[in-house]
Amino acid sequence: MEKMTTLKILNEEGLHARPAGVLAKAAAAYKSQIEIEFNGKTLNAKSIMSLMTSGLTYNAEFTLKVTGEDASEAITKIEELINNKFNLH
Repeated sequence: MEKMTTLKILNEEGLHARPAGVLAKAAAAYKSQIEIEFNGKTLNAKSIMSLMTSGLTYNAEFTLKVTGEDASEAITKIEELINNKFNLH
């Protein structure tokens, strides 16, 4: 199963080390392949280094793509995490 959604980075500091770590850890909890498509690149959301070097800044719009058996649960939880500013506020 494949699920996709378009999201924005809502935290003012963008996707720096702390939110990248939170996102990578959350993504790693799922069996599905979890990718972020941004600026012509496809990033592995389970890789903190990939996320930190993504260039995702405040208000950047990107596509979250989840493929696998737990895609529905994964996309729901990760979308919630991103929309809640990675629970860092």
